Amino acid sequence: MSSTRKPRHNSTTPNPTPLSQRRLKTKPVLAVLAILLLGNVLWFITWLIPNKGEEVGSDEQVAVIDGDVITRQQWMVAMEDRYGKETLQNLVNESVMEKSAEKFKIKVTDKEIDLELALMRSAQDKIDTAMQNLSDEQLRQTLRSQLILDKVLTKDLVIEEASIEKYYEENKALYNIETSYRTSIIEVDSKKGAEEALSELKNSSDFSVLAREISIDSASASLGGDIGFITEKQGNVDPAIMKAAKGLSAGEVSKVIKLDNGHFAIVQVQEVAKGQSFTYDDVKEHIERELALEQLPQHVTPESFWSEFKATWYYGEEKK
Repeated sequence: MSSTRKPRHNSTTPNPTPLSQRRLKTKPVLAVLAILLLGNVLWFITWLIPNKGEEVGSDEQVAVIDGDVITRQQWMVAMEDRYGKETLQNLVNESVMEKSAEKFKIKVTDKEIDLELALMRSAQDKIDTAMQNLSDEQLRQTLRSQLILDKVLTKDLVIEEASIEKYYEENKALYNIETSYRTSIIEVDSKKGAEEALSELKNSSDFSVLAREISIDSASASLGGDIGFITEKQGNVDPAIMKAAKGLSAGEVSKVIKLDNGHFAIVQVQEVAKGQSFTYDDVKEHIERELALEQLPQHVTPESFWSEFKATWYYGEEKK
């Protein structure tokens, strides 16, 4: 895609707006937000596809409302209408990026994905539903595709070593990442209600199911209580939740805690991401790539590569 690449050049002065406030914080999150719905519904659409031997026009009932029936086929058609185009576009984009990696001999390692994931988590300045709604596999695939795209776009660009070193020295704190806890909560309005919920959990009730049923925090309740990865630096997380999370291992549930708003809660830690410190050598290529991306004259998406790899799709629209 030669029309989108700039000729080789040197850059001595990064964009004056700190990257820690720009690409390093926003680009990974925006990339995930762009495919959040797609990754989530893909498995669902697949599940809806009839089993082998079952006719597509099945009149199997999936819901009944006051005698009115919704069939499996109606459900499938609605899912395709609402999410089919975006899901297919995401699949094509992933495939096109893999083809690009082959053509331009681009390699993306697990270590690079781990770095991007760690930076994404540490850059959260608020609870980010994007990370909550993607499985680890979906998230890593999304980051892989983004890294391929970034590497292809910047492969002919050169950033001077002095610029990379300067940025690293000025932003070392960005690469000292504190431990984060993927946390779920059940919030109720009384201590008695919280104690009853804790009792149910001890009797093998599922935390996410119970959160959806009784938690009064609607945002997290819709996600089974999940509030994402939290750290001590997040000012919008109740200190009592952070304190409880720090005392738990993955899979453990806290005692009843009181929140600043007067409500009561139970905390569960799903995953602990240990803090990491990245050296200059660890992040040199990452910084170089990010600085190079700042030099590009326009925003480029995976769709820009469709014609190069002769990609066609069901919806028949040409992507340029």
